[in-house]
Amino acid sequence: MRAIWKGAIAFGLVNVPVKVYSATEDHDISLHQVHNADGGRIRYQRRCEVCSEIVDYSDIEKAYEDDGRTVILTKEELKSIPAENSHEIEVVQFVPSEQLDPIMFEKSYYLEPDSKSPKAYMLLRRALEDTERVAVVQFALRDKTRLGALRIRDDVLMLQALLWADEVREASFPALDTSIRISAQEREMSAALVESMASDFEPEQFTDDYQAQLRQLIEAKLEKGDALDTEETFGAEAEGGTGEVIDLMEALKRSLDKKRGGGAAVQEPSEDESDEDEPYEPAKRGGGSTGGGRSSAGGRTSSRSSAAKKAADASDADTAGSGTAKRATASSRSKTAAVSKTGTAAKSGTAAKTGAAAKTGTASKTGTAAKTGTAAKSATKTASTAKTARKGA
Repeated sequence: MRAIWKGAIAFGLVNVPVKVYSATEDHDISLHQVHNADGGRIRYQRRCEVCSEIVDYSDIEKAYEDDGRTVILTKEELKSIPAENSHEIEVVQFVPSEQLDPIMFEKSYYLEPDSKSPKAYMLLRRALEDTERVAVVQFALRDKTRLGALRIRDDVLMLQALLWADEVREASFPALDTSIRISAQEREMSAALVESMASDFEPEQFTDDYQAQLRQLIEAKLEKGDALDTEETFGAEAEGGTGEVIDLMEALKRSLDKKRGGGAAVQEPSEDESDEDEPYEPAKRGGGSTGGGRSSAGGRTSSRSSAAKKAADASDADTAGSGTAKRATASSRSKTAAVSKTGTAAKSGTAAKTGAAAKTGTASKTGTAAKTGTAAKSATKTASTAKTARKGA
């Protein structure tokens, strides 16, 4: 590389002599213009509009025109501007690197120490490393005062030329003020597409296809001359888009299909599983039906239970004077409790029809009495059973 400029970094009272090199270069193939009839080179001449003479570059000056008036600025006058004569890169601030918007970045330059002892250069580099900051600098290069950022790349100080604030245009587009509704599913699918394409950036993976194909065309042209067949050289023409306007969701699905090798684009949102736990809805009450809905069965059960209780109380009153009757009643109640437990454990559809709460030894008769609404009959039958028990004793 050839140094394009020499100067010194002014770091407080410390001067760091440096040489400046262009850090980047253009890899584009250089082409020139020719006459298509005979291949003659086209050259531009600097011709004066007043005298029509061809002017040498050494006789050309710069000028500024304002409202029809032309001001000529000679080379000596331009060189007399103080900033133009400065060969100093002045450090004015140290700022966090994230505060520099990449849109301001312009051309990059490497800085090489230009002294017998690079200690000052190393000191500045170490200061930037320790503080994790970027130095904002001002310098003049090629007839222009510039703003720059001094940072480190591969242990080398790099000078990044920046645009001035008024050189960055404001982004104002009416279309962006339109209210657009983006669904949650669209956001999820776009995020899935981003994730499927996520990777670490490695610049070496990418190539300039146009320049490579231009080089291929030139080499084929040198070999075959005017007999060159471009379709044979580059193969079949690449398929372009069909121009079909498709739905945004469909485009996202197709993109995910392509990235995932034709697999499912994205799992569709699961259906609401609340059907398994749907709220209870009472069945319609049928007229006189013993197998009605759950709520009506519950009502009848309560009625039957009340009638059965009254019948039991009446039986206790009639048998108060007989110990044998009490034993028979206790035995009956024991059997009733056993039947009640068995019925409670079973809790089948049949139990619901006959009345779950009135599961006694006389559940069938009591259920029949509850259906007819004659609880007294149940009490009479119970009393009769008690008398029979006393006679047997």
